[in-house]
Amino acid sequence: MKKLLYLVHRLPFPPNKGDKISSNNMLNYFSGHWRVHLGTFVDDPDDWQYADIVREKCEDSCIVDLPRRKRLTGSIMGMLTGDALSLSYYGDKELQAWVRSSIERECPDAVLVFSGVMGRFVKGLLPDHVPVVFDAEDVDSEKWRSYAHSKRWPLSWFYRREADKLLAYEREMAASTHVSVFVSAQEAALFKQLAPESADKVHFRTQGVDSAYFDPQLVFQNPYQSDQKVLVFTGAMDYWPNIEAVKWFCDHVLAAVREREPTFLFCIVGMKPTDEVQLLDKLPGVRVTGGVPDVRPYLSHALAACLPLQLARGIQNKALEAMSMTLPVLATQDALVGIVDYPGVLSFVADDAKTMTEAALGLLSSPRQSDNAGRDCVLKHYNWDTNLKRMEVFLLSDGEGCP
Repeated sequence: MKKLLYLVHRLPFPPNKGDKISSNNMLNYFSGHWRVHLGTFVDDPDDWQYADIVREKCEDSCIVDLPRRKRLTGSIMGMLTGDALSLSYYGDKELQAWVRSSIERECPDAVLVFSGVMGRFVKGLLPDHVPVVFDAEDVDSEKWRSYAHSKRWPLSWFYRREADKLLAYEREMAASTHVSVFVSAQEAALFKQLAPESADKVHFRTQGVDSAYFDPQLVFQNPYQSDQKVLVFTGAMDYWPNIEAVKWFCDHVLAAVREREPTFLFCIVGMKPTDEVQLLDKLPGVRVTGGVPDVRPYLSHALAACLPLQLARGIQNKALEAMSMTLPVLATQDALVGIVDYPGVLSFVADDAKTMTEAALGLLSSPRQSDNAGRDCVLKHYNWDTNLKRMEVFLLSDGEGCP
């Protein structure tokens, strides 16, 4: 089996948020076909309990603690050096030494860099014939630029600086690696516009869904009161676009829906809710669960997934998981970008409060609809093994590792 050096910006387990769903499924797939040498960080102390699960899938690994205090020290260093703050945050001598040693000792046949910030660890260390694939997921710099547009000074200046610095780094990464891969055709097209000098090396893949896990035939106990009519939002609730989405819904839609459907419940399911999200739990008709051991009961017994994202990059796993459970999806257009147009899928698009209110009331006025076309779409287009097999082609070459 060929040897793969796999660098990931956070431990690829558990698969409980967007990027970790991707990185975990990549680890699962490539560990079955390659001898994986993994370098990664633990940025959440709770994740150390899963380190051995990850190690068992690898021939060798270096898992480094990334303390939260480094967000401050890394930011200060980034300001002093003129780098993107994200790059300073992820700098680490221990991991750098391990990567250098692994390359010298193992001569990997290919390198997979998941998230651009990890590319710094292999810069200048590999012969030209060893393929380096940069899986960017989405155009991270554009996320920061969107933040800048929605914030006042000085945050707007701070976010714009990060966007500019990150874009320069992303372009450097794309130019210095063999292939850059994005999570959707839309993200790839956007990056080609931003980095035209590397357009011929930019490709895209798609997400996958564990359709056996998100199976509508499985039976779960109802986590809601029997008379409640529920729309559910799922996602990590310390992530700003998710926070903004649920706050927007509560500010602009909730009261109008509750006025006509008093038993309506907007259920916010996701780990680490911030203080402002927890405050929403005090509103009539809102429930904030925090982290749950299994999100599927909340999907299974809701009338629809409600995804009022005002800012979204890439493909939303939360939309695909709902579709796999045959759950209709009520969402802004941004939340559905990158998902193929499939006949009969019960996706309802609403980009303003009035349209979303009316769509929500329509879903609440009848029994749960079963979105069988949504699951068919997932089964046909969003299979991890199929999609990663296509991506694996970029990692293969005629070379045999280091000279």
